[in-house]
Amino acid sequence: MKLEIAVVSATGAGTAASEGADRVELCSSLELGGVTPSQGLMEASLEHVDGRLEIHALIRCRPGDFRYSASDVDTMVHETRHLLAQGARGVVFGALTGEGDVDLTATRRLVDAAREANADAQLTFHRAIDQARDPLAVLDELLGLGFTRVLTSGHEPSAGAGLPTLERMVQRAHGDGEIMAGGGLTLEDIPAMHAAGLAAVHLSAKKVVSSRADSSPQTGKPIDVGSHGWDPTAYIVTDRQTVRSARAIVNALLVQQ
Repeated sequence: MKLEIAVVSATGAGTAASEGADRVELCSSLELGGVTPSQGLMEASLEHVDGRLEIHALIRCRPGDFRYSASDVDTMVHETRHLLAQGARGVVFGALTGEGDVDLTATRRLVDAAREANADAQLTFHRAIDQARDPLAVLDELLGLGFTRVLTSGHEPSAGAGLPTLERMVQRAHGDGEIMAGGGLTLEDIPAMHAAGLAAVHLSAKKVVSSRADSSPQTGKPIDVGSHGWDPTAYIVTDRQTVRSARAIVNALLVQQ
């Protein structure tokens, strides 16, 4: 079982590498579900990991649904080419129709762009599959298109809840592609994922940090920074201890094999 960490910074990529992750999914704006990282972020992340793990780039030109216009797809084709040319080992994307099926036109364009940029690029179809009408049917299509793996929570809000479907997906793939569990995944879920035959687990391992003071120096009362306590100074970082703990759990499971 491999360990993949979603990261949003070069520092996060370096943390994942130093704590033993096998690869990272590099993206921006994880709080929006993740969008395509910049070329500068890719370059800096490659420097920080220094070949210690694989970097796979998320290709998602905007937040929101996975129904893309022709212009959206054009943008993602360019992103795919540039990030693979920079040194990404793979790309992560997904596109659906309004009916909840794979958007074959968009998906084939992105697959072709990736293969043209790097014939050995790994292709991951992300959690768009969890919004599909029939995830098992989608899995069959993706394997036929040559995807390396599928990232999924088993068509449920969390991978723990989706474990029965994840097991069915592993069986359905017959070893022709990898099923990677992700989405609401906790450290406590990892042993069950391993027992079910999942090829990898995917965690954001994130924590939110803020430079905002806890209270006003004038009144001693909490500072109101907007509705629902929104904090404009808050941002996401990769939590080293979470990555370290996940690596330890995976290592222990591998020793038991």
